[in-house]
Amino acid sequence: MRFADPAFFLLLIPVFFATLLYWLGKCGRDPTLKFSDVSLVRQAGGRGRGFRRFARGLIRLAAITLAVMALARPQTGTGEEKKTQWAVDIVIALDVSGSMATLDFQPDNRLVAAKMEAKRFIEGRQDDRIGLVIFAGQSFTQCPLTFDHTAILTLLDKIQLGMVQDGTAIGLGLGNAVNRLKDSEARSKIVILLTDGINNTGEIDPITAADLAKQYGIRVYTIGVGKEGIAYLPVNDPRFGTRLIKVETQIDEKMLNDISAKTGGHYFRARDERMLHDIFRQIDLLEKTEVTVEQQVHYEERYFWFLWPAFLLVLAEMVLFELMYVKIP
Repeated sequence: MRFADPAFFLLLIPVFFATLLYWLGKCGRDPTLKFSDVSLVRQAGGRGRGFRRFARGLIRLAAITLAVMALARPQTGTGEEKKTQWAVDIVIALDVSGSMATLDFQPDNRLVAAKMEAKRFIEGRQDDRIGLVIFAGQSFTQCPLTFDHTAILTLLDKIQLGMVQDGTAIGLGLGNAVNRLKDSEARSKIVILLTDGINNTGEIDPITAADLAKQYGIRVYTIGVGKEGIAYLPVNDPRFGTRLIKVETQIDEKMLNDISAKTGGHYFRARDERMLHDIFRQIDLLEKTEVTVEQQVHYEERYFWFLWPAFLLVLAEMVLFELMYVKIP
């Protein structure tokens, strides 16, 4: 509730002092008879007059206060909130080639670490549409753009190695992500492409896919995943079962950097899980969703909430002190 004309509350200042003078007996007619000794008058009675004076003043003060509050125009508001937002449309393109099983990231391998950080990123983008593309030797859409983050997180959990023919078709993965975003009307459209290798297959060249992204106003953030030097990769041996082999990380950083530079994005290198976590945080800060909230409030006059009680108090004073407590000579 609010008061549309709060200046009327200033009227309560003289009312308060007038009531105080009334209670102290300083306000009223001068006595017509003067006595040098009033002890006999006190013994004669009239002890209830002080209480009646106080009660009458209190009732008048309450009535005037309520009347002033009515003059101040109390109002209650019923509002509606209009939320205007410029969400970001995001597609995460995730490499699921065999090399993503390399054991140089915690808690398991590169793919598990990438999924974990992608999950945290998605959970923090509640106002955005997010899609998911995976690629290895081929590429397909794991989840189209959606506001249903529960669904995309479920589909993210289901991603595993071996879902796609092995290889590293970075151009296909990026082209598929661009295809998902090209018709978007979002103010900001981005692709987060994560890979640990070199483009070695696919019908689309990565730079050609980057040109398409630029044409549609899509920024591409590329992430190269993997430690420098030698790491261990588990492989299945038909005779000896799973065994570890030494592999050397090979990432075409120049190509990934060219893709990002061409589209207005950035290239990042993640050599461990901490760096990967920080990279997703940086992208989150770079691509903030703009939300504007406009609140419209309609006010209704509620002066009668105070005017009627004031009227009833005045009526009560008249009944009590003009009828019930009146003394007939």
